[in-house]
Amino acid sequence: MWLYWTMYLLPAGAALFAGRSGRGAAMREMAPSFTWGSVWLALTIVIGYRYRVGADWLNYLAQMEAIGGLSLGDILTKSDPGYGALNWLSVEMGWYIYGVNLICGGVFAFGLIAFCRTQPRPWLALSVAIPYLAIVVAMGYSRQGVALGLEMLGLIALSRGSTIEFVGWLALAATFHKSAIVVLPIAALAGARNRYLTIAWVAVVGVALYLQFLAKDVDYFYKNYIEAQYQSEGAMIRLLMNALPAALFLIWRKRFDFGHAQARLWTYFALLSLVMPFVVLASPSSTAVDRIALYLLPLQLVVFARWPDVVVNRGARGVQKEPIRRSSERFGSADKETSLILVSSVLLYYGIVEFVWLNFAKLSITWLPYRFYPLEDSF
Repeated sequence: MWLYWTMYLLPAGAALFAGRSGRGAAMREMAPSFTWGSVWLALTIVIGYRYRVGADWLNYLAQMEAIGGLSLGDILTKSDPGYGALNWLSVEMGWYIYGVNLICGGVFAFGLIAFCRTQPRPWLALSVAIPYLAIVVAMGYSRQGVALGLEMLGLIALSRGSTIEFVGWLALAATFHKSAIVVLPIAALAGARNRYLTIAWVAVVGVALYLQFLAKDVDYFYKNYIEAQYQSEGAMIRLLMNALPAALFLIWRKRFDFGHAQARLWTYFALLSLVMPFVVLASPSSTAVDRIALYLLPLQLVVFARWPDVVVNRGARGVQKEPIRRSSERFGSADKETSLILVSSVLLYYGIVEFVWLNFAKLSITWLPYRFYPLEDSF
């Protein structure tokens, strides 16, 4: 269990240091690439070389064994061809499941770190991501972990106004987990330029991806999720974790340092996050809603990485007079104290999230103890 706490406490300590010095928004530029490269390597190794960790460990082994003997052409015609091809490559190279997990972990960690580095408080964003996004999702559900990493790369592109690049990342994500397609309509809705043209071509691409990845599995999903009323324990709690930052963002939206396109993007994320708890109450399968809501998790990073500065930097009528990234130049001692309290509050909240999950979640036993493949022993 100590490894999971180390994963959380290290970035949390960096976030606190940034908050105490009043330089939180400047830490994006201060932290060298070597530091972030080391974080990427550590996350990749911890995620990739886990041994019998995660609720779906045996399922992933069974998938790999089923792929043995199939040709690459056969695999590419099946569901989730990206993940299947990665399994095929790992079998051919003799890497077994650890090669698959290492590559999946590397892709997820790259997307996560790249996304965190675009936030004004990257260490705080990383701290927010560790308890659930990294430990639970990436270490327990490899395919959706990769899909989320690729989604975050797409969100970076979309924030720069590149809808085409966003769609490309989402299409690649769908080859690992077909559910990633559900994020695609956001590209059409959040596009800043040539909106109607964007809606048209994104709709065409969306239909093509649906026919390629989802159409043949609709009956399977309906029978195994809806008719079977498949339930996920704790789904409502996880949905409410998205709803909290969604509410904060919508209430104080004008205080966030977003341009028009980005504000529209995260408004859609927030609205969907607020709707999801009501959807799960009406849905016969909480698992289906829970899986889709995973793609809304980046909202937590975006909101809480800005929250201390949103509260401290009040402009006229709630609009900031200066970009958040320059807030450190204007911090007085009172502002530093307030900022530190807010950073500490966010870290305390996510520390409680990790504590509760590790000690009380029904499936957390499959994560405990953490075992490292090269040693095949418990920490």
